[in-house]
Amino acid sequence: MKNVIALGLIVCVIALAGCTKEETVSFGKEDGIFLQKVGDFEVYTLIEAERDGNTGILINASEEILSQFIPADGFRHTANAFLVKADGQNILIDAGTGVNGIIIERIKKIGVEPEDINAVLITHLHGDHFGGLHSEGIANFPNAQIFINENELEFFTVTNPNQGAIAALAPYESKINTFELGTYDIEIYPGFIPIAAYGHTPGHTLYQIENGNERLLIIGDLLHVALVQFAIPEISATFDVNPTEAALTRRQVLDYAARNNIPIGGMHIVYPGIGAVETDESGFKFIPIE
Repeated sequence: MKNVIALGLIVCVIALAGCTKEETVSFGKEDGIFLQKVGDFEVYTLIEAERDGNTGILINASEEILSQFIPADGFRHTANAFLVKADGQNILIDAGTGVNGIIIERIKKIGVEPEDINAVLITHLHGDHFGGLHSEGIANFPNAQIFINENELEFFTVTNPNQGAIAALAPYESKINTFELGTYDIEIYPGFIPIAAYGHTPGHTLYQIENGNERLLIIGDLLHVALVQFAIPEISATFDVNPTEAALTRRQVLDYAARNNIPIGGMHIVYPGIGAVETDESGFKFIPIE
């Protein structure tokens, strides 16, 4: 059974401030963790895996384009999730694949037990984003509410059933909260605003974190090969359910982030996984937080 969220609509306030780097960072790349502040919120990039990247997932990326943006010795691909400590609440954005319990290990390293996770916000139902929700049918985050776009849940459990997603969500049956996205944004959790970013999947959702005057946009799978897709947003990936829509969405979101000076965090952006977006000729460039 799912709980449909009944929340008043709120207009997303546009501010120019981004997010402030934590002055004392006690984690590094070797820990698979990066800490960033958004107002008083602590946002942790949790790196689950890193490997050699594959340009073969890109659609219609010519050799000329690849030689322009991809180094001769290749590039790295990462899989991230994000944990936010927000006013005494622990909010996880995506749960990784669950392989080898790495995400849970990262969570414990920052002093949070799986039982302390209050909510898991799902960007979309591909396996590297929901797998960590459970271990052999047992909820890894037994006290967490699950939040997911209604379109996404419908597509992957009814229209085009993904048995892996169904199994991962099953232990949370009474704790699944769905939301619809319309003209205005809704605040599904204090300081967390979902934003529709369809194309990669029919209900692919970004989450804008807001606290004080600062914001950070978690972009899910808006892009997979950052070196190419920031510069040329029109190039989609084979993982995109609707590549044309995904390309349009990608340009719109990157333009929104650049115009409003909102830093982004991505599930497939290498360490630290967070940075600024700037316009660059006909495309964009990404500047990692240092």
